[in-house]
Amino acid sequence: METKSNKRKFREWFSADELHEESKKWSSELKFARDEQKFLNQMVKDYTLDIIDSDMFKTVQPVVESLNKLETDLVDLFKKIQLHENQLQIMVDEVNQEKMEEAYLDTHNDLGKEMEDYFVKYRDSKTKIFNIVSNVIKRKKQKRLLN
Repeated sequence: METKSNKRKFREWFSADELHEESKKWSSELKFARDEQKFLNQMVKDYTLDIIDSDMFKTVQPVVESLNKLETDLVDLFKKIQLHENQLQIMVDEVNQEKMEEAYLDTHNDLGKEMEDYFVKYRDSKTKIFNIVSNVIKRKKQKRLLN
């Protein structure tokens, strides 16, 4: 015989304004990351020949592929956040819909974790790209000084 667990997990209850502000913050962070990714892509394009000359192409290729995947993930995550923001009405409509409100909060928590995971990966790729390009620039300067 199976028994159902009636344990409720503890959850901090945020106001609709707090949920809205956090969703806006996420959107803003993603927009900034999107602009940063354009810059990183342009930087890699600008230094492609130097990267190839420095025999770092095999090092750069997986990082660039990772950045490209992160760009796709960013678009998907941004769409999820917009949809989530549009569903905020559930929390403010003064209708007691406990299951729907809990589902909204579950989604909000999941999106928060997804944002954290995304930015951990993004910062790692961004750091790698900056390190690679700065090494390429240093090598380029050294070559110029030796010639």
